[in-house]
Amino acid sequence: MRRDDFPQLSDTVYGKPLVYLDNAATTQRPRAMVEAMTRAYYHCNANIHRGVHHLSQQATVNHEAARKRVANYLGALSEKEIIFTKGTTDSLNMLAFSFGEAMVNEGDEIIVSRLEHHSNIVPWQMLCQRKRATLKVLPLDASLTIDTTALNSLITERTRLVSVAMVSNVLGTIQPVEQVIRIAHNRNIPVCIDGAQAAPHLPVNVRELDCDFFVCSAHKMYGPTGMGILYGKEEWLDRLPPAQGGGEMIEHVRFERTTYNVLPYKFEAGTPDFIGSCAFAAALDYIDNLGRDAVYAYEDELTCYMEQQLAAIPEVHIYAAGAQKAGAVSFNVYQGERLIHPFDIGTLLDRQGVAVRTGHHCAEPLIDYLGVPGTVRASIALYNDHSDVDRLCEALRRAIAMLS
Repeated sequence: MRRDDFPQLSDTVYGKPLVYLDNAATTQRPRAMVEAMTRAYYHCNANIHRGVHHLSQQATVNHEAARKRVANYLGALSEKEIIFTKGTTDSLNMLAFSFGEAMVNEGDEIIVSRLEHHSNIVPWQMLCQRKRATLKVLPLDASLTIDTTALNSLITERTRLVSVAMVSNVLGTIQPVEQVIRIAHNRNIPVCIDGAQAAPHLPVNVRELDCDFFVCSAHKMYGPTGMGILYGKEEWLDRLPPAQGGGEMIEHVRFERTTYNVLPYKFEAGTPDFIGSCAFAAALDYIDNLGRDAVYAYEDELTCYMEQQLAAIPEVHIYAAGAQKAGAVSFNVYQGERLIHPFDIGTLLDRQGVAVRTGHHCAEPLIDYLGVPGTVRASIALYNDHSDVDRLCEALRRAIAMLS
């Protein structure tokens, strides 16, 4: 899968060839994306939407073409439904403030699940504190999957929104969001989908999902940092107030009253990252040039292989073993009844050139539910291969032997 397109993968760590398996945190960037960013900075760097000169006009064209590119990639009905943000966390905070101001009052309810990333918990907690609303938690079933049967009983006439992840950032498990959306919509409740871990590994079409909001980050999709997406159905975005004020999001400003711009600009205060948007479009082009279906099938096979190889190590306990996963496997190491702290495992793997993520993965409620201090998470991308998994398992066996 074109490993040579990612120069950092040829680096060494402590004298060992790098095996990068922390892709759920951030992916490496292909040359095509970096070159697109360089071209934009060197040849089309001018503020957009405001200048009559050529560079400004061209930068505006490029930025809006990138918006259309993202809309097409996610299956949005219109580019008006694509709001550029700083990332998934920024998107969720923006939505929580805007939706909360318009739609949530004292005594109302927001529903999230137990496996959410902090970014899909804390903004809703802050909203509930502001509005004296209630945050309700959708439980997990025995397979560590969102319990959709509990959703109907959680929804009441005061429920205003359901917000859940499509893929767990800790477990890598694919969640039944289609059922969540169907159940919520049957009760006229809108749904936000955290797609940060789904968008890089699964075919996402927001129209087919019928979600009301969808958020994701470019840096988990071979794109630049500081760039993300808030998708919202046009009818919803029209109803919601802007989350920030300033330039670009206005139509007219008077001291007596300000009127706001049309979609999507109503939600994009200030100078946007018009360089990052071009780079993100280039990253999406890179994926499509490889063939999305081929990439997804390859990653699915490699994820299954990784779980099988890890499961063959007696000391390894895999969470949600056998469940359908998208790019990540989370595990811990036990020697008898004793848990080896995931930080120790991660450190010993790092010394052998293998990069994984350890800790609570910004999902402490789920880690507390599992009853452990954290986990080791290995996550793949399109440039990983079977030899990377073999190196991981070899290094893990060596680490276990060192701790015996």
